[in-house]
Amino acid sequence: MLCAIVARQRHESLLAEMKTAVKRGAQLLELRLDFLKSEPRFGMILAKRKCPLIATIRRREEGGKWAGSEERRLQLLRAAIAEGFDYVDLEDDVAGQIPRFGQTKRIVSHHNMRTMPHHLPELWERMAKLDPDVIKIAGKAKKASDNFKMLSVVKNATIPTVAFCMDEVGMPSRLLCVKLGSPFTYSAFNPERIVAPGLLTFDTMRDFYNFDGIKAETEVYGVIGDPIAHSLSPLVHNAAYFELGMNRLYLPWQVSENNLPRFLEKLGIAGVRGLSVTIPHKEAILTTGQAGDPLVTKAGSANTIVIDEEGKRKLFNTDGPAAINSLEAQLPVDPATGHGSLKGRSVLVLGAGGVARTLAFSLHDRGALVTIASRTSSRSQALAQAVGCKFVDWAQRETVLVDVVINGTPVGMHPNVDDSPYGVGSMKQGMVFFDTVYNPMMTRMLRDAEERGAKVVTGVDMFVSQAEAQFEIFTGQKAPAGLMKELVLEELSPAKKMLREARLARRKKKT
Repeated sequence: MLCAIVARQRHESLLAEMKTAVKRGAQLLELRLDFLKSEPRFGMILAKRKCPLIATIRRREEGGKWAGSEERRLQLLRAAIAEGFDYVDLEDDVAGQIPRFGQTKRIVSHHNMRTMPHHLPELWERMAKLDPDVIKIAGKAKKASDNFKMLSVVKNATIPTVAFCMDEVGMPSRLLCVKLGSPFTYSAFNPERIVAPGLLTFDTMRDFYNFDGIKAETEVYGVIGDPIAHSLSPLVHNAAYFELGMNRLYLPWQVSENNLPRFLEKLGIAGVRGLSVTIPHKEAILTTGQAGDPLVTKAGSANTIVIDEEGKRKLFNTDGPAAINSLEAQLPVDPATGHGSLKGRSVLVLGAGGVARTLAFSLHDRGALVTIASRTSSRSQALAQAVGCKFVDWAQRETVLVDVVINGTPVGMHPNVDDSPYGVGSMKQGMVFFDTVYNPMMTRMLRDAEERGAKVVTGVDMFVSQAEAQFEIFTGQKAPAGLMKELVLEELSPAKKMLREARLARRKKKT
């Protein structure tokens, strides 16, 4: 069940939002009464109850707004129970002072806004002795593997338990705790009232992550990278699952380089079956599984992991074919092949990381004359030697006469949208510029090139092509035709909000 949090300063606004939330489908509401500027009027609130209500009055040290005395707060919590709220949230250090009464259920909670709680199993055992109907534990995630510590608590609980991590790093646990047995999880009903770090909105949980479909048998997939907030992979994969009626969930995981081994080791706790891989892990991931296609071994880079029921990992690379197909589709047609051809064309690849390595090998295999340039000269030289092509120092990259320039670095990626890896003074009409960055769609490099009369190829087609290939690897089925590209263009459009609302309206009508 998805609990919608309502946090308003005035009773009238609180009651109005309660009504709207129920109308929109909320089946459980947490009322953050500590946000009210005056003391809560329980009779007025309960008279307007249309679904079960949780009464919460949170202290400041636990992320709340309560500014009164602790004695008065406890009096109000007892009054909420006496008045007949369905649930009352009691922190674990005060739950022993407030006895059970009537039909009100007790949520015994523990919040650590600074770090992960220590000794989680022991903490849960102590809280279990405080007469809870539901145990709630929340802590601030420091690394991606912290998610699995919290999820293990839920998985092993013998009393209904809601346990999750806060902050962006911990966001996946807010959804996965329900898959593993939590009776509900929390969301912000009003996007302007995000009361805790990493909290998702009610609409995002339902419409973006298909929350209503999350069950114990839901298969879990995701994308790992650092940073990861910019990724559109969750958007396109979750929408494709919904379109085809698949019981699957795709999540973004912000995984640091240091935490990667530990994170992969714990995937089985949540039953993760596949991962997309992005910067900075495309090379490091090679040591964690067996190559599933020749390009993985040749390029020394992978962007896809499939995990079987025994936890064995197989690696694939869908970046190379996606980039080549996107680029050749924009080149003049070769009469001999019937499509654009890179054969004999001089191509400058900027970068020597995972994407650039894949591109360099794929281009060379298609007969292109490749030159590598990266900010680390030793990496450029090593990659050029492995591919069998040329390299130049980063400072000399604009002196090379080439037909095609490909950016395989993150330079220009959101939020650093004013950066470019190639100077405008070296751009000429007739050249082709291809940027593997897709957010923003028109990067600074591409805008400059277009103004100079050069042809540009955005990263959108490459992104969609590789995502569709990943979808097929994960599911054994083709992605819904055109859906992923439609979603990416919608997300990158200035009219994003209007287009999204229209799409969701069509989706609701369809269902």
